[in-house]
Amino acid sequence: MPPDAAGKISNRLRKLRFEHSEMTQQTLAERAGVTRQTIIALEAGKYTPSLLLAFRLARAFGKGVEEVFGYEEAANRPTATPIDDSMNK
Repeated sequence: MPPDAAGKISNRLRKLRFEHSEMTQQTLAERAGVTRQTIIALEAGKYTPSLLLAFRLARAFGKGVEEVFGYEEAANRPTATPIDDSMNK
């Protein structure tokens, strides 16, 4: 996918850490099975987590993935066409 067609993933990790008794980056990292440096990069928006890591981070807060991560499509990205399932019947 061309870089200009990609959307942006945002997260609420820092806010959620502070809502959970000011959880440290190290504690979150341990709960998610990653390094503190990974948490730092995620919070700074320099790293996009894998789907598996996104689920582990969300579960560390007792939340669903969409409550922790958001996705904003690029303005010039074409909209996907829905799959026509009638051909499989």
